[in-house]
Amino acid sequence: MRSLRPLEVLFDRSRGRRVPLSPALARVYGPLRLPRPSRRPFVLGNFASTLDGVVSLNVPGASGGGDITGFEAHDRLVMGLLRAVADAVIVGAGTLRAVPRHLWTAEHVFPRMCREFAELRLRLGKPAFPLNVVVTARGNLDLTLPVFSSGAVPVLIVTTARGAGRLPSTDLPPTARAVVAGRSDRLTATEVLAAVRAAGRHDVVLVEGGPHLIGDFFGEGYLDDLFLTLAPQIAGREASGKRPGLVAGRIFAPDHPLWGTLVGVRRGGSHLYLRFGFPESPGGVHTRPSKTATPPRTRRTAAGFHP
Repeated sequence: MRSLRPLEVLFDRSRGRRVPLSPALARVYGPLRLPRPSRRPFVLGNFASTLDGVVSLNVPGASGGGDITGFEAHDRLVMGLLRAVADAVIVGAGTLRAVPRHLWTAEHVFPRMCREFAELRLRLGKPAFPLNVVVTARGNLDLTLPVFSSGAVPVLIVTTARGAGRLPSTDLPPTARAVVAGRSDRLTATEVLAAVRAAGRHDVVLVEGGPHLIGDFFGEGYLDDLFLTLAPQIAGREASGKRPGLVAGRIFAPDHPLWGTLVGVRRGGSHLYLRFGFPESPGGVHTRPSKTATPPRTRRTAAGFHP
C-alpha cells in the first residue's frame, strides 16, 4: 500500500461531515465528505472517460472501465472507496455483460485495502457488502454468473413484468431476489430507486452504469454527485459511433441542458479525478447554477453525513 502515492488535492469544495476514513485511506485519498440524505437517498455516480469522451471501448473482452483507465490503481481505489460508503450499487444488465465475473464490492475492485474497506463499513454501521442491484427490463440475465450464483453478496434484480417471466425464482440463491418495478416495458430511475428503497434502508446509492441508466438518473433529477475519472487516453470512434459516451438514450442540450458545479479535483499521475454536484430544483430537474448560487449540498442539509 505504501507504494501508492497520495492523490494530489487540487480543489475541494465538498460539503457535509467527513467520512471516518482510516489513516491509510485518508493518506491516499484525502478527506471525503458526504451530506446526510433528506427525503431520499443521496445518489452518486462513478464513471471513467477517455479524453475524447469514450466510457466503453465496446469490444469483447475490453468493455469495462479498467480498459478506459488502464486499470490505474488510484481509480480502483476511488471506486472501492465509493462502494465502501454505499448501501447499494446499481448497474444495468449491459454493464454486467461487459464485466460478467464482477462483484460490486470494494474488496473485489481493490483487494489491497480489503481490511480498511471492511473496517470503514463497520464504523458506518453498514453490512459487510452493499446491495448489488441489477436493472434489466427484458430479464435477459445469466443467473450462473458469480454475482448471482456465488451467494457472496446480496442481490436485487429490478425488472418488468415481462422480464420477471424469464427469471424463475428457483434459479436464484437465497441471497438474491427479483422485484417487478413499474407497469410498462421500460424501467425509469424513479421506479428503480423506489425498489431499492423498499428493499431496506439505503441512505447512499451508487450508480455505476451504463450510459442509459445514468442518463435516466440525470434526466429524472436523482443524480446528486458525479465522480468522473478522466483518463489520458484517446480511444477514437468509427463513423457508426458505437463507442458510448457518459449518457445515452437522452438529449438534454440545447433545450434542457444539465449544468453541474465543480466540487473537487484530484490528480494521480496524468489521471484527473473530478467531482461534480448537480443541485436539484423543486421540480426534480437539474438547472444551471447562477453565478451567485451557494455551493451544492448547502441546500440539502447542514447536518452532515449520516452513516
